[in-house]
Amino acid sequence: MLEKIQIIKQRFDEVNDLIIQPDIISDQKRYATLMKEYKDLKLIVDKGEIYKEAVDNISESEEIISDASDAEMVEMAKIQLDEAKETIARLEEEIRFMLIPKDLDDAKNVVVEVRAGTGGDEASIFAGDLYRMYSKYCSDKGWRVDVVSTSHGTSGGFKEIIFEVSGEDVYGTLKFEAGVHRVQRVPQTETQGRVHTSAATVMVLPEAEEFDYELDMTEVRIERTTSTGPGGQSVNTTYSAIKLHHEPTGMIVSCQDQKSSHKNLEKALKVLRSRLYEKELEKQRALDSAKRKSMVSSGDRSAKIRTYNYSQGRVTDHRISLTLYDLSNIIDGDIQKIIDELMLAENTELLKANDDLI
Repeated sequence: MLEKIQIIKQRFDEVNDLIIQPDIISDQKRYATLMKEYKDLKLIVDKGEIYKEAVDNISESEEIISDASDAEMVEMAKIQLDEAKETIARLEEEIRFMLIPKDLDDAKNVVVEVRAGTGGDEASIFAGDLYRMYSKYCSDKGWRVDVVSTSHGTSGGFKEIIFEVSGEDVYGTLKFEAGVHRVQRVPQTETQGRVHTSAATVMVLPEAEEFDYELDMTEVRIERTTSTGPGGQSVNTTYSAIKLHHEPTGMIVSCQDQKSSHKNLEKALKVLRSRLYEKELEKQRALDSAKRKSMVSSGDRSAKIRTYNYSQGRVTDHRISLTLYDLSNIIDGDIQKIIDELMLAENTELLKANDDLI
């Protein structure tokens, strides 16, 4: 472990020198990448210093005990030895997890798209429930949520809602939510009291900066229209709504939630750029065996990941066979315990795939 810590320290010193070089600072993309690496390495280096101190304490304690000339000192040394061994055991486990190669996108903000699936009006209502669940969770984390576009359901909820989440390590946390969410309950529109099964799809895209994905605007057709649906005086009077058509892929992104055309265009471009960036990431993940083997955050949008059963008050995450009988709190935003278990499962998989690093 000391040898690995020393290698990390050498790389940390290299990065520390690089980030003050003028040519690096002027290269926005490389500078951002190196700054992220610097922060990650510093955490390991700081932890490594504590580890080395514990190793030194063991050597010092063993020396005092072997000397045995002072009974009181020997007793203190034995206590210090036990504490140092406990510290080393704990730190070795922590450092092993920290040495897992980091996904550079984990620190990014995200664009989340929630769409009603099978189930008609009930699916739209459920999509609304998921949006409120994520909004509450993000609020509790101190993250900011900004709605990009909405398409309301006829009986409530949303046929589709797209929103941005900004904060610290957002993608690294919310990426586990991507996939098909299923609900089993008696719909509000059901008169016979029968339980129905409906679904909604959640997409979590790392927000792409301009230096992450260079969008060729000659391939984008911009359509300006009047806003539709409920709203203020600007609805149906000014051409503030934006619809982007990406000709090569056929992707269409709409945004009309902002009053100004400029702000709607800015948000729509951010969503389009993030979708295209994620499309490129999918190709990279297909070549990455560790990602491909991961059943936790594979990003397969067609995979059923979670079921919310109202009659039993049960939430089951199918990827890790986790069942919790706490539906009311979970649907109210208390999803951290599920995310923690998913993170642990993925880290365990990655540890197995990266044993050669330890």
